[in-house]
Amino acid sequence: MPFPLHLLAMAVFAMGTSEFMLGGLLPDIASDLDVTVGTAGTLTTAFAIGMIVGAPLTAGLARNWPGRSSLLGCVLVFLTAHVVGAATPSFPVLFATRVVAALANAGFLAVALTTAVTLVPSGKKGRALAVLLSGTTVATIAGVPGGAVLGTLLGWRATFWAVAACCLPAIIGILTAVPARRGPEGTADGPALRSELAQLKRPRLLLAMLLGALVNAATFAGFTFLAPVVTEIAGLGELWISVALVLFGCGSFLGVSAAGRLSDQHPGPVLAAGGPLLLIGWPALAVWADRPVALLTLVFVLGALSFALGGTLITRVLHEAAGAPTMAGSYATAALNIGAATGPLIAATTLNTAAGDLGPLWTSGLLVLLALLVAIPARGLIAAGRNSEALP
Repeated sequence: MPFPLHLLAMAVFAMGTSEFMLGGLLPDIASDLDVTVGTAGTLTTAFAIGMIVGAPLTAGLARNWPGRSSLLGCVLVFLTAHVVGAATPSFPVLFATRVVAALANAGFLAVALTTAVTLVPSGKKGRALAVLLSGTTVATIAGVPGGAVLGTLLGWRATFWAVAACCLPAIIGILTAVPARRGPEGTADGPALRSELAQLKRPRLLLAMLLGALVNAATFAGFTFLAPVVTEIAGLGELWISVALVLFGCGSFLGVSAAGRLSDQHPGPVLAAGGPLLLIGWPALAVWADRPVALLTLVFVLGALSFALGGTLITRVLHEAAGAPTMAGSYATAALNIGAATGPLIAATTLNTAAGDLGPLWTSGLLVLLALLVAIPARGLIAAGRNSEALP
């Protein structure tokens, strides 16, 4: 894989750490800013909303901008938002900084996704995306648990400062390794914006986006509220939150790596196997959450399944949006973050029910069930790889 792709993954690492780190910080944020854990959970939704709006907006504005300038500007805005977030004593200001950071993250990811698939042959799009998204999975393995430990020892604000510092190597990498040229497809000879937006009328593209949103909603519904499950249900100490996050991250790295190998030519088996296993896995985690060994094992497995399925669906979106070369990355980003926004919102409503801290896990299972109910009757709409074979 091209070296610039790995440098883009460095920036994705910093942004992925920020996106996922709240799973281990919500109790401390809620206590410090005098809000409920459910209210603090809306910070995840705020980030997702920014991603949803920012992906198509930034991608559309930056169609003819120099790629390096677009990526650099997004990283600088992202860094500034975390500095403000680390210093503020106000929850509304923190909420606003999450939206701004997400707008920058979305713009970066939309441009980076489009850039990544143009650096490799068509048949290696899945592998290129796996390299880029490895920044997110490494964030869940190292960045997020490290942030949780840092938050436990020094407070949640220290984690925000650390994320801001992680942006500095990414800035250097963009300046030194990304060519100072117009976007990879953003030329006057490329498709008109109206033509690219018209791709959203394609049933296969809409189906892939919908399934990606539902799977990501399930992932974020359970992951966002994992910390109280570890400490309150399993009865483990706060540092075990970091262990659970590491295991989820290791599973996600395994899952996205497998998806990178299979999603170009054989997406069918990944989707056909991963969906039912996730449907079993989330309720199983809810049932056995009070057993630490079972909890930690299932966290690893669910990380692998969630990212294998999600990574495959990202690749399907980009394949189906081939007629929108500058906007395809934004379609994938927006779809996944619609899920990231709605999942925690739905899950938060279950915290004050009889299900309590286990409510988000049951919510994840129901969202996966909904995805399967959509996918099974419509499976023939999704083309499998370059040969457009129908899914089994």
